[in-house]
Amino acid sequence: MLLGALEAGGTKMVCAIVKDNGEILERVSYPTLTPDETLPVLADFFRDKGIEALGIGCFGPIDLNKESDTYGYITSTPKLAWRNTDIVGYFKKELNIPIGFDTDVNGSLLGEVTFGAAKGISDAIYLTIGTGIGGGVMSGGNLLHGMLHPEMGHILMSRIQGDDYAGKCPYHKTCFEGMCAGPAIEERWGKKGVELADRDEVWELESSYIAQALVSYILILSPKLIILGGGVMHQKQLFPIIRKKTAELLNGYLETAELKDMDNYIISPALGDDQGILGAAMLGLDMLK
Repeated sequence: MLLGALEAGGTKMVCAIVKDNGEILERVSYPTLTPDETLPVLADFFRDKGIEALGIGCFGPIDLNKESDTYGYITSTPKLAWRNTDIVGYFKKELNIPIGFDTDVNGSLLGEVTFGAAKGISDAIYLTIGTGIGGGVMSGGNLLHGMLHPEMGHILMSRIQGDDYAGKCPYHKTCFEGMCAGPAIEERWGKKGVELADRDEVWELESSYIAQALVSYILILSPKLIILGGGVMHQKQLFPIIRKKTAELLNGYLETAELKDMDNYIISPALGDDQGILGAAMLGLDMLK
């Protein structure tokens, strides 16, 4: 069975043709311009490829309530040209096949659950820390939606003592994304994260905020696995510091087999850069079923 997969990002759109066993047959990338410029190019890629469904993992916020008049829309995104874009409706009209739709991070989590590090795990979190911060949640074997969908990058943080950075988020200033995403690192330190690899103080501070966020997620969502992806997490020296600080902040309050094995509890993605596109394909397969 052939499936279409679209990883819709604020900077680029990745399209692929994927077998239902996870084999990626073809992949292309297009820049994210305006909807009028971008959507016809994407539809032309998928047209006449013999796909039986299309899955879209999309930047947000998006409307995932199937009872809503704006289901399938990109809603209050900071990318102003894409606000109130009916992305699902567009592809339904152009391709006339089932369309699966979810956040890009829920899609990435679904890819890891189906083919990667979280395979066989019913409760897991996928967090991407890069240009922004977003999180996907699987609880009891289901991707979490609720009122809208998780916006895990915008939880409010307690400022680390001695840190007077104002915060980068235009909505909340010192939320998780405002303190820890790539643009915040660059503004705070005057260089991109990749140029700061040997600056221990950068990653000590970054890991403190990440650990603080993870403790909140652990206590509220009780995940059996946490996967940390995104460009910032390419700094592999972060992982041992985050694990240590997360354990310190929990302070022995919880005692589980998972938390006693932090090296295998807070981990990198297993699928490299493929988890998003594979998860999108599975969103299409789920809609087909």
